[in-house]
Amino acid sequence: MRRVRKILKAKPVIEGAGVRLKRLFGKPELPLLDPFLLLDDFHSNDPDDYLAGFPMHPHRGIETITYILHGEVAHRDSMGNRGVIQSGDVQWMTAGGGIIHEEMPKRTEGTLWGFQLWANLPASHKMMAPRYQNIKAGEIPCVSPNTDVSIKVICGEVGGVRGPVQGIVSRPEYLDITIHPNAVYEHATEKDCTVFAYVIEGSGSFEGEDHPPILPENLILFAYGSGIRVRTAEEPVRFLLISGQAVREQIAWSGPIVMNTRDELETAFEEYRLGTFLRHN
Repeated sequence: MRRVRKILKAKPVIEGAGVRLKRLFGKPELPLLDPFLLLDDFHSNDPDDYLAGFPMHPHRGIETITYILHGEVAHRDSMGNRGVIQSGDVQWMTAGGGIIHEEMPKRTEGTLWGFQLWANLPASHKMMAPRYQNIKAGEIPCVSPNTDVSIKVICGEVGGVRGPVQGIVSRPEYLDITIHPNAVYEHATEKDCTVFAYVIEGSGSFEGEDHPPILPENLILFAYGSGIRVRTAEEPVRFLLISGQAVREQIAWSGPIVMNTRDELETAFEEYRLGTFLRHN
């Protein structure tokens, strides 16, 4: 079983046009979670925290994955895609050689809660044609390996059931896992992949009976191994389990663009300034 290598605590940040978020990791943690670059948790009952949103901005060289638990986020982009990501939906956007888009949270009763993950693209795919996958909640299968566990399979495979997001470069797995109280669950992982878990509700132990339980807004980065073991006590735990194949390449990163060299980065911003950024649209 994989042991706990490091625990990262969410930190408040302001992004976009003034959206208050909690960030689990980003540029300061490079390349600790390769191929992943950033994970944000946006979670608020106050519309003033999120309504400013993320107006039109470019991306190149990465994939952005948005998973909404509660609320709605309107999306439109330079490829002509337009719609609303609702509770339980996933937007998996491959920026590739360039896309311009906006994400604007909508006022909602109660909580707006979701996550955005950035995954790096290797040099061989940095300039691939962009693509957009909008996965509705009803398209995401839920499997139960036993009576104590339920798993929403967004990407990857559990018990022969594959998630709807497929054909992704970093061979990722993205699971939303709930474990009932007083239960143990073991999940196999590929040995050569980076694996982390993010606790969103409840608490659980991610390394043996004596390891203290991990509470919400904590991320567990696992060391090398072929699986993880999670144990609960009197309360359940819900967490995101995410893994992917490391890119292991040089990173040049500024704002919404991630390339391999500083020259490539400067070219991207110059093209955006000149209006030649969108190569595939």
